[in-house]
Amino acid sequence: MRLKTEIMKFINSQFVITMLMAIGCIGSINSQEIIRDSVKSMPKSILPKKIKIDGIIATVGDYNILDSDIDKTYLELSSQGYSVKDITRCQMLSNLLDDKLYAHQAIQDSITVSDGEVKEKMGEQIAYMVEQLGSMDKVLQYFKKDTEDEFKTELFDIIKTNKLTAEMKRKIVDNVEITPEETRTFFKSIPTKDLPVFGAEMEVAQIVISPKTTDEEKQRVIKRLKEIKAEVIAGSSFKTRAVIYSDDRGSASSGGFYKINRKSQFVKEFKDVAFSLGEGEISEPFETEFGYHIIMVERIKGQEVELRHILMMPKVSNDALLEAKEKITLIRKRIEDGEITFADAARTLSDEKETKANGGVLINPQTQDTHFELTKMDPTLYSEVSNLKDGAITLPILNDDPRAGKKYKIITVTNRINEHTADYARDYTKVKDLALKEKQIKAIAKWTQEKIKETYVKINTDYKDCKFANNWVK
Repeated sequence: MRLKTEIMKFINSQFVITMLMAIGCIGSINSQEIIRDSVKSMPKSILPKKIKIDGIIATVGDYNILDSDIDKTYLELSSQGYSVKDITRCQMLSNLLDDKLYAHQAIQDSITVSDGEVKEKMGEQIAYMVEQLGSMDKVLQYFKKDTEDEFKTELFDIIKTNKLTAEMKRKIVDNVEITPEETRTFFKSIPTKDLPVFGAEMEVAQIVISPKTTDEEKQRVIKRLKEIKAEVIAGSSFKTRAVIYSDDRGSASSGGFYKINRKSQFVKEFKDVAFSLGEGEISEPFETEFGYHIIMVERIKGQEVELRHILMMPKVSNDALLEAKEKITLIRKRIEDGEITFADAARTLSDEKETKANGGVLINPQTQDTHFELTKMDPTLYSEVSNLKDGAITLPILNDDPRAGKKYKIITVTNRINEHTADYARDYTKVKDLALKEKQIKAIAKWTQEKIKETYVKINTDYKDCKFANNWVK
């Protein structure tokens, strides 16, 4: 088992296409997400001389793939600024075949995607397209559609297929786990010359002081949430009220919608309430560190809950903000004077529950460990700590958190790690992730080969000479 024959699949052209689709960089015919950069014209060099606009080039189960699907995928990759000169049409087709197989099998396995969920995503995508291109007419022109209904019908089918694909992929790897012994075996199997090199990293700690709110303000928020609940029970739309009233900027635009399971990164109080409700039930107002919420459960699918919520954060006065700044300034001075260590101050004085028990040390949300690779660090955090000298502490920073409101924080760098070749002990978490990815790749490959054998597949003669990674030409 060699790193370059397994994990390094993640960096070849085929995987570039797959990952771009998975994370939403391809915005028209082959993606769940919409283009995130300004739209650019497609280089003529990648257009085929003869385009079979509606020619079926492959069939997988009940799904057809058109020659124009490949052209549209090239278009979206190019419009995102990605180089497509080394990605062949055969590689594009290979990825599309995989996706259609996932979607086809999802239907066979009775995996469902609600029309409401698809329409919501479609609305978000169309709104973004209009914002980027200027008008709906320009959107139709860009995607070569005659009417808005024609465009929406096609987009609906695309989103639904892609959501089925995503659900099927998740089902395949959901139960794939990696043991410490498997991780050790994986690491030992990598030739020394192929060991990955990890970039420069740092560990960061922070102390947070949140401005206090009055009991009267808290009761005002609770009362308003109870009123909204009563309005919804009387027939008003929870979704509309979430758009208008929710202080959760991450979900307000989608009507407060979230899909969560027990492993989702939500605070315990939120998950406890969400999983205690039945379909159609609305919670009483409850408190988390972000403010006060009400939740309405829309659908329960096995271990997943689809819900909407409204967050209201009690307002803080300017005096409360000033008091918080003065408090954190004093904490900083005590640390610099040697009266208390940064870690002890975080444990005893910080208002941030997630970090205070660990001496203020931040957890990287991407890797779930304490290391932040400089080239992948959140730009805001990087700007705050990149020029800090060892042992230095930032001045108080006013942070306007989209979910938790305004708060003051001070930050220090607790450890710096230079670029280095992977070390099993020091980089165990990263090595474990690589080992898990390899195991997931194998699980998907095995599943794919088995399903290809039992699924109707037809490849157009123009593409039968493609060298596919999977045995599509049976």
